[in-house]
Amino acid sequence: MDDARRYFLDVSQSVLGRPWVERLTPAQARIAEAISQRSDLTQILARIVAARDVGIDEADAYLTPTVRALMPDPSTLADMDRLADRLADAIEAKDAIALFGDYDVDGASSVALMTRYLTQWGLSPDIHIPDRIFEGYGPNIQAIDGLIGRGARVLITLDCGTTSDGPIAHARANGLDVLVIDHHLFDAALPPATALVNPNRPDDLSGLGYLCAAGVTFMVLVATNRVLRARGHSVVPDLMAMLDLVALATIADVVPLKGLNRAFVTRGLEVARAGRNAGLRALSLAARISGPLTAYHLGFLIGPRINAGGRIGDAALGARLLSLDDEAEATLIATKLNELNTERQRIELEAVEEAMRAAELEIGGGDGPPVLVLASANWHPGVVGLVAARLKERFDRPAFAIAQMPDGKGTGSGRSVAGVDLGRAVIAAVDRGIIKKGGGHAMAAGVTVMGEEMAAFRAHLFAELAGQVQAARATAALAIDAALSARGANIDFVKSIERAGPFGSGSPQPVFVFPAHRVNFAEVVGTGGHVRFSLAADDGARLKGIAFRATQTALGETLLGARAGTPLHLAGTLAVDIYQGREEVQVRAIDAAVPSR
Repeated sequence: MDDARRYFLDVSQSVLGRPWVERLTPAQARIAEAISQRSDLTQILARIVAARDVGIDEADAYLTPTVRALMPDPSTLADMDRLADRLADAIEAKDAIALFGDYDVDGASSVALMTRYLTQWGLSPDIHIPDRIFEGYGPNIQAIDGLIGRGARVLITLDCGTTSDGPIAHARANGLDVLVIDHHLFDAALPPATALVNPNRPDDLSGLGYLCAAGVTFMVLVATNRVLRARGHSVVPDLMAMLDLVALATIADVVPLKGLNRAFVTRGLEVARAGRNAGLRALSLAARISGPLTAYHLGFLIGPRINAGGRIGDAALGARLLSLDDEAEATLIATKLNELNTERQRIELEAVEEAMRAAELEIGGGDGPPVLVLASANWHPGVVGLVAARLKERFDRPAFAIAQMPDGKGTGSGRSVAGVDLGRAVIAAVDRGIIKKGGGHAMAAGVTVMGEEMAAFRAHLFAELAGQVQAARATAALAIDAALSARGANIDFVKSIERAGPFGSGSPQPVFVFPAHRVNFAEVVGTGGHVRFSLAADDGARLKGIAFRATQTALGETLLGARAGTPLHLAGTLAVDIYQGREEVQVRAIDAAVPSR
């Protein structure tokens, strides 16, 4: 950034060390002007839309995405017709079907979606969700033998299976037809499944690789409904009524909110707000959510509670809860998941504190390594992904957290920064024999690392990713959508910009700067190190704010150390906070800068 005039409010270095730049490019600014003139959008809303690479003719569809308009022919997915035909056969023959899912929100949602569908055909699938610690990710032979022993004739894997060559071969050899529904990247031959639908398989030309597993599962069910209608079944399950599960998984799995995913989330939130799913309803009450469900609620309040079962408790709780219609049982499971989430937060906090100390020692007074690879025998395997995420946020680089077992095996998770492909580096480590097991995608990865492999794995990551990390840092900047005053940040304004949502991966929440506002007070709240504060403008308008997990960062130190009357540029996102039935705008701070003049 050699032209200082391009910096937003002349901020070349914020308190977090980032330059601020306007998100909108000059070309996009011209598009925004045209969108605003052609439609009823305010100028600022048109700018938000254009800055997300939406063209003039695409604006209306972007703001009102529908599944009908964006749903492609499911047959564009490789192997879809074969899988849908076999599933339809199983439904008509009343075959004994077993479901094998992943232990995260996407896996639980996919299993619940398939369960609800099959139940409407009078089937009762046998469900297995593996234990994260004792079984690990994906199908395993012992679990498959158990399903065979209970009479299964068809095995459907959901959010897993693409890399499970051995277990799937074992299942086929023992008489099971295996249908794989997945979305994970891989770099190997396809397993010997009866049919495998994964938009990320090498021969798939659908362009739907951005879907989560629940999204792929929904496509499978659309295709299956079509087959069954063609066979004379005039009444088939209403799939649109199940889109709440797809929306939950899409948000929680942090897949890009573009194309069909936007329609899934938009329509799915409408279904979720209608309260049709007893499990979601019960978990919303347990999480004390007030007001209509939003993407934020699904991603930060509902999702972590479902994940808590897979992290430190019974991995099957989430899938069971989302499949239920019984209010009493749903309440019991939601209460249990809420308790597990509280325990997970305690375990995570202890692990994060140890990890932060270790990272600070490793980085020392210099730049430190391009990737943090930390391990400890004190960490619970169920929280290492969360620890890695905190390390990534705090030290602005990819990070791995690895839980070491007494037998020398380490189970780890990694989280990356934009522009650094972590999954590909892990897959390369497996291909070269550096580690036995691992995979993932650009922003997240999982590994199994033996103690004697740790040094070579760390060296491999440094060599593979150092250049990417350096390039990512060179171009790192906080993109700003607009400047705003505390008085302008009112309920009507926040609700107006929500028209450009849902926001998430690939469609970032608008970031606003409050120029030269003053911090009236700031205090630490909660056990997570959050900073609550109040922002004031010169005209007397005030705005409440929160900076999540900020106490150990320069942002938190700035807010807590701000003297009354000292101006500060504050950057953040806006949300409507509902407390005791009262709506109030809140700014969620993500950076700050001292005005240059």
